[in-house]
Amino acid sequence: MKYSMIGTWKMAFDGIKLGENILKNNGNIKDAIDKAISLTEDNPSFNSVGFGSLPNIEGELEFDAAFMDGNDLSFGAICSVKNIKNPIKVAIALSKFKRNCYLSSIGAEKFAHINKFEFKNMLNDDCINRWKHEIKNNFDLDNLEAYDGHDTVCMIGLDSNKNMAVGVSTSGLFLKKAGRVGDSSVIGSGFYCDSLVGGAAATGVGEDIMKGCLSISIVNRMKLKQDIQSSCEDAIKEHTERFNLSKYKAGSMSVIALDKNGNFGVATNRDEFPFVVTNEFSQTKILICKNNNSKMEIFEADEKWISNYKYD
Repeated sequence: MKYSMIGTWKMAFDGIKLGENILKNNGNIKDAIDKAISLTEDNPSFNSVGFGSLPNIEGELEFDAAFMDGNDLSFGAICSVKNIKNPIKVAIALSKFKRNCYLSSIGAEKFAHINKFEFKNMLNDDCINRWKHEIKNNFDLDNLEAYDGHDTVCMIGLDSNKNMAVGVSTSGLFLKKAGRVGDSSVIGSGFYCDSLVGGAAATGVGEDIMKGCLSISIVNRMKLKQDIQSSCEDAIKEHTERFNLSKYKAGSMSVIALDKNGNFGVATNRDEFPFVVTNEFSQTKILICKNNNSKMEIFEADEKWISNYKYD
């Protein structure tokens, strides 16, 4: 396949569409992911990523983001940052360094200031009001669930020069403790990419995803020649079964993957999980992964499904 791209949730559609336009004109996958995720971060309608997203328990927005180049396995990541307009851009910039490529909090913000990345107040009235409403409820801080219908935006792509890359960005769990970091910026758990094999990324409850290092688990299965769809399904299924042995109820977890030939795979422990794909043979479209007793059924979203989807 000449080019291919996949992203999590319906909210990835506009970004993947932008990525499609870049890739079909022989553009670079790094540029496609940069622009596609930045577009998602800038849209306040997508309230788990970027501007106007999900505040922590103190009413502040803290972001995590990461990028990995599948050619040389370089990666960059940031966590617990505030008021950086496009966290993905900072993660991409950090991926150029052999050392000090994963920065947190004040250190990451200082790097962004020095390198003249744009800062802004990322709170808006909608997310402040959402926080004020929820903070009054008797929620269980130790059993927070991923935001329904939205979560981390993850994108994986292949360009016409066989370069692969993955990028992720999130504001994390709604009402999380200040300083909490999930799987998104953790290499091997929230993302992984090797151009010789393929890439994978995860969205959902980070603490549970990290316990299985789901992204590299999928890539390693593909490295052993397992097909991409069963690699995703088996990673989720076996990880969930391990939790069941401990009588632990896992939070929501969904994964996407793309192999070196541009084929995609997806799996979830939710009832259904929407994602977006494009490639040289098909324009950008929204697909649904439906969980049927741990076997995944994938179908294209029709107008009725899209009109009933209430999250963005």
